[in-house]
Amino acid sequence: MVGLPFAVLPARDAAFLWETSWVRLLGVLAFAVAAAAAVYASQLRKLRSQSEQLRQEKELRRDVERLQAVLKVSEERFSKAFNANPMPMAITTVEGGRYVDANPSFLERAGLRRDEVIGRSRAELGLWTDPDQLARFLDATAREGRVRDYEIRVRDRNGQLHYHLLSAETIDLGGVPCVLSVSNEITERRALEEQLAQAQKLESVGRLAGGVAHDFNNMLTVINGYSELLLRHLPEGDPSRKSVEEIRQAGKRAAELTHQLLALSRRQVIQPTPFNLNTLVGDTAKMLRRLLPENIDLITQLDPSLGQAMADAGQIHQVLMNLALNARDAMPTGGKLIMETANLDLDEKYAVTHPDVKPGPCVVLTVTDTGTGIEDSVRQHIFEPFFTTKATGDGTGLGLATAYGIVRQSEGWLWVYSEPGKGTSFKVYLPRVDSPAPAKQQTPPIRRPHQGTETVLLVEDQADVRGLAKEVLAGYGYLVLEAGNGAEALEVAARHAGPIHLLLTDVVMPGMNGGELSSQLVTLRPETRVLFMSGYTENVIVHKGILKPGIAYLAKPLSPDELASKVRELLG
Repeated sequence: MVGLPFAVLPARDAAFLWETSWVRLLGVLAFAVAAAAAVYASQLRKLRSQSEQLRQEKELRRDVERLQAVLKVSEERFSKAFNANPMPMAITTVEGGRYVDANPSFLERAGLRRDEVIGRSRAELGLWTDPDQLARFLDATAREGRVRDYEIRVRDRNGQLHYHLLSAETIDLGGVPCVLSVSNEITERRALEEQLAQAQKLESVGRLAGGVAHDFNNMLTVINGYSELLLRHLPEGDPSRKSVEEIRQAGKRAAELTHQLLALSRRQVIQPTPFNLNTLVGDTAKMLRRLLPENIDLITQLDPSLGQAMADAGQIHQVLMNLALNARDAMPTGGKLIMETANLDLDEKYAVTHPDVKPGPCVVLTVTDTGTGIEDSVRQHIFEPFFTTKATGDGTGLGLATAYGIVRQSEGWLWVYSEPGKGTSFKVYLPRVDSPAPAKQQTPPIRRPHQGTETVLLVEDQADVRGLAKEVLAGYGYLVLEAGNGAEALEVAARHAGPIHLLLTDVVMPGMNGGELSSQLVTLRPETRVLFMSGYTENVIVHKGILKPGIAYLAKPLSPDELASKVRELLG
């Protein structure tokens, strides 16, 4: 029945069949539409998902591009900071310590080209002077991951030593563990600190030496004075005379030692005048050629245009001799001793980093040897008194300390540079002036003083010195009134009815010093003249404000003839 056309069916059946078929068709169409709608919706969702993905990918791509741009800028900034940093920077591998990169400042300080550094190890470059120091630095970096302000000592291509504070941090560079380091050079600061510490140390020692010399001069006044008095009364051929002469010679040598103590403490009397340093070096070289062994070659290189040095020529001669003889001792197997002179102008910048230096024109004396050199640990103490590396009995340890004191008192500066096995250079800087050198004057010999009859008030707190001075003056005919201190001297003066022609007083005494005593006594007795004496030098006494410049003064130790001559000179 299904296959028959609707026309052959009864009308009712045909209508039913028509309706049924139409419904089914509509159902099929509805299903098809629904299925199509579902497929469309699925495809739409997929398209929307793909669109979102495309949008997200575009945004991600923009983010990546933005990050890449930021990274590029960051890398450019790091590269600029790395290369433009005035402080030396380097990147080395943890394994093997090979240089991956180094900035221009590092290359300049090391004195090396980039191709000489990159790819080479620390050991190959040999910049570090202390392997143990390097090992401690690497150990600290590995253990902590970073190091801050680690003090190191390195050597540049020219062999010059430099001190740095090194900071470092471990980084990962393309999967390779590396160390990024930056250093701050402190060579000048360290030298400044050493100079300041040395100056403070020598100032303290100088005060001690000055005090020792003062007391020592009092004792030498007694020793030398009585030995001379004894020799006057002992006839030639007396068996005791030789012993007394030995005592006097020992006293003179001891007096020279006190002069050295005063020199290192800058408390001796100096007479700075313009002089030609070239002439001094030339004369000293003639003397040294007789003292130096044949295996030492003495070379002088003197600047013909050298200006005049302002100092005490005799004292600078002593400095030069000390430096030259130390150089000789540093070359036991021979070598070269070079003495040079030159003009130099020190500027403010140089003076800032060298506190002992005054800016201005100066002359420089350089004494260089090719000897054994000096270790750092020794160099730090080289100008200290009684410090010596020589065998017992071969030196007092006062040579370089004395030289330092003389140069500093001359408003100059003494500097040393040395390395073990590479010799030593001493540089003496002295003020330069345009004045011509004065003509040499012969010092007149001390003549035997004339007798006197005047009254002298002798004030000295040291009984033995007072006893000697009284015996000397009484022997020349003077009436001597004595006192042990200022207060006692005023009492003696008040009780004495006659005139007091001269006050001979020590300067430094307990209670009232010599300056205060003289002021009070001269107020009471204006006719009294005053002669001061002290184991300190006149420079120190005036500098301390105890006395005024231009006073009559005798420095201990003094001989009987010096004392009597000065007294006679003042009394006329």
